[in-house]
Amino acid sequence: MRKVSITSLFSALVGLGAVTLVAFPAQADNLQLQLGKHGPRLKLMEDCDPAYDDCEGRRDNRRDRRQSRGCTEDRALDKADRMGIRRARIESVGRREITVRGRQGGDRVRVTFGTERGCPILDRD
Repeated sequence: MRKVSITSLFSALVGLGAVTLVAFPAQADNLQLQLGKHGPRLKLMEDCDPAYDDCEGRRDNRRDRRQSRGCTEDRALDKADRMGIRRARIESVGRREITVRGRQGGDRVRVTFGTERGCPILDRD
């Protein structure tokens, strides 16, 4: 009797596992397994990729792509940080220039970046 119950329990577990494996691949195209420094995690992928598909928010994606060509406030602050300017902050933003203030070597520094691609330095005080 004990052998029959163990066999039936084992076969039920195998059957449930087979049903789970059969149903899982049908949805596997929306799941992505990521292995990183924080351990493995499952991520649900979006159905629409604007680079290849026609999405509802396509206009927004084009506008974001167009804006990413120029210099933004975040990029100006990153460049100022790479230049060694500490406690950098945005002083003013215009159509053609972004001014950043901060400290470098104990002195106050003001750098003006252009809004073109690469954040060119226009003026440095």
